Amino acid sequence: MDYETLTAFVVNVMFVTVLGWYLITNLQWYNYSLSRVILKHHKPHWHLFYFFIPFIAYYTTGKFFAIFFLFAVLPSIILWHKKLDKKLVLTWRVKRFLILLISLTLFQDVLCTLKSACEIYGVFMPLAVAFIGSTMIEKFLFMTYKKEAKRKLASMKDLQIVCITGSYGKTSIKNFVAQILAHKYKVYATPRSVNTLGGIMGDVNNNLLEDTEVYVCEAGARESGDIYEITTFLEPQRVVVGRVGEAHIEYFKSLKNIIATKLEIMQSPRLQKAFIHTSVTDEPHEKVTFFGSEISDVNATLDGIDFTLTLDGKKLHFHTDILGEFQTMNIAVAVRVAKDFGMDDEEIIQAVAKLEPVEHRLQKIVAGGKIILDDGYNGNIDGMLEAIRLCSLHDGRKVIVTPGLVESTDELNLKLIKAINEVFDIAIVTGSLNATLFEKNLKVKNKIMLSNKSLLTDLLANQTKSGDIILFANDAPNFI
Repeated sequence: MDYETLTAFVVNVMFVTVLGWYLITNLQWYNYSLSRVILKHHKPHWHLFYFFIPFIAYYTTGKFFAIFFLFAVLPSIILWHKKLDKKLVLTWRVKRFLILLISLTLFQDVLCTLKSACEIYGVFMPLAVAFIGSTMIEKFLFMTYKKEAKRKLASMKDLQIVCITGSYGKTSIKNFVAQILAHKYKVYATPRSVNTLGGIMGDVNNNLLEDTEVYVCEAGARESGDIYEITTFLEPQRVVVGRVGEAHIEYFKSLKNIIATKLEIMQSPRLQKAFIHTSVTDEPHEKVTFFGSEISDVNATLDGIDFTLTLDGKKLHFHTDILGEFQTMNIAVAVRVAKDFGMDDEEIIQAVAKLEPVEHRLQKIVAGGKIILDDGYNGNIDGMLEAIRLCSLHDGRKVIVTPGLVESTDELNLKLIKAINEVFDIAIVTGSLNATLFEKNLKVKNKIMLSNKSLLTDLLANQTKSGDIILFANDAPNFI
């Protein structure tokens, strides 16, 4: 093999690997859906700069491509990767894809070299075959893992399953239900925001202990049928449908479609009891209890919430250190679930008083004389407005860090901007998704547009001081 051939060989393997790395990173972000990567990507110009231009250059620049690759493509992709705040996680699925891709590329290049059959080594073919092959492997493994998880659930005859869906508050409800029931039962809940069928299957296979009495699970959806798949897999005895709104409206197209998808959870073959928020439907059903209107006397401050629930004609008074008036409805349905499990009023009142905040959901942190409200995982307008209201109760300066609402409308973002203008002294807008809208309409004393979130820590150190309250309202990775 002469020097020129060797160079072409090495450059081809490296180039295909780089394109594969870019492809699998984007696929991981968008739940391994190629159509979403192509049609729903929040920064489609990345595809042009990091995939299509290099791809075309490979076939048009001839022997000069090696120089272009080493001094343009490779440095730019390395810089792009370094700036990401949500980098590729090397799961076994990713490893399998990369191993298959590199193996196919080497096989192709060695074969072409030995037979002297190629004027230029292929790029599209190994990428396409690796993607198709990887998809087929993952589908086979998915079905295998699903059968294993189904067998495990079937073997746990006494296991009670509570499944929770909705547009807003799913994770909070899940955590509140789990924390309250844990005072009487051995409870396990899906971790973090695991709410897809694949994630739940993996959780069942790897983490669900055989002696668990109650499994509390969250169900999310991006399209019609997602909740049905999870429901028919878990077959929960109790289900919760929290508040429903226009979250992910770009996928569902209408609120009617969102509601229909969430209500797929009612199709559980073992359903005994359903708790449904009044925003979803008012259609009576023998197994349905509606919630959302039984809350009164709410006093929500930076020190927690006091409120009253009227259940079965009886008034129960609660206090919790959890922040945010909107959390009362999430706690209310958790209380109803606990009552259905046979817990008495006093047990529930004590359990609610001991509730711990869900990480990154109006989590209060005091550090360096500053009050930090970490609401990074909250992306709905009502929750963000409540966080802003809580900040308005603080006597010192008020700072907000936000990308705005994601997968939402300009109308709702303008509503958010209006609230920010009325309360905050400093507004730091991260990312480019809503930058134009915020730049035009924000009227706070100090407005900072920050495209690179890696600069945020230094910026906050320079712009904030002891006595300030800082709200992190929503958080979007920089690929959004």
